[in-house]
Amino acid sequence: MTEHTPRVAFVHTGAVVIAPVADLAARLLDGAATVNYLDDKIVADLGDPARAGSVPERLEDLVRAAQSAGADLVMLTCSSISQLAAPVSEKVGIPVLRIDEAMADDAVRQGSRIAVLATLPTTLTPTLALLRERAALAGAEPEFTDEVIEGAFAAVSAGDRAEHDRLVAAAIERVAAGADVVVLAQASMASAAAAASVPVPVLTSLEPGIRRLGEALSAL
Repeated sequence: MTEHTPRVAFVHTGAVVIAPVADLAARLLDGAATVNYLDDKIVADLGDPARAGSVPERLEDLVRAAQSAGADLVMLTCSSISQLAAPVSEKVGIPVLRIDEAMADDAVRQGSRIAVLATLPTTLTPTLALLRERAALAGAEPEFTDEVIEGAFAAVSAGDRAEHDRLVAAAIERVAAGADVVVLAQASMASAAAAASVPVPVLTSLEPGIRRLGEALSAL
């Protein structure tokens, strides 16, 4: 009998995270096959009242496509849609993981003052909700501060990664003085973490999320 090779599907809302996720998956998922699905209009449509209602159905369609392609697990790589993981998983009947859940658990463990940075308001709100959810599960009551970094998303959308990283690093250094831990709400912000020099942890979602995905695969 041929041994089953696990297959993981990643659902993305931006192409910028596909390569770093693929690199981490190759390193951490012990031979699992991966497939990527991309809807790069979801984030914009979440901010449009006329289109936001279409997002859950579109996401469900992508997860059903992944299931049809033989995926054992699906991971959402965008914090803006992480709140849809549980309902979509229940509808489709396949595990759907959130890439930012492990990061949120780490943040709750590491400090009682958590600063959350995002480059889009549509990501900030679900990230704060996730952090509060994980804090409640851990029996913790941290204080949160938050900020949407003006100009950073426009810079990266225009292809100016250096300016995006400069703006995000400056924000990290600004908020770190009043925080025990800084959380970067979007996977696309991870490249800026190394550019900031601060005495507190700066948490990003990709590596801890992929590591938790590996644990979920091992448990199948």
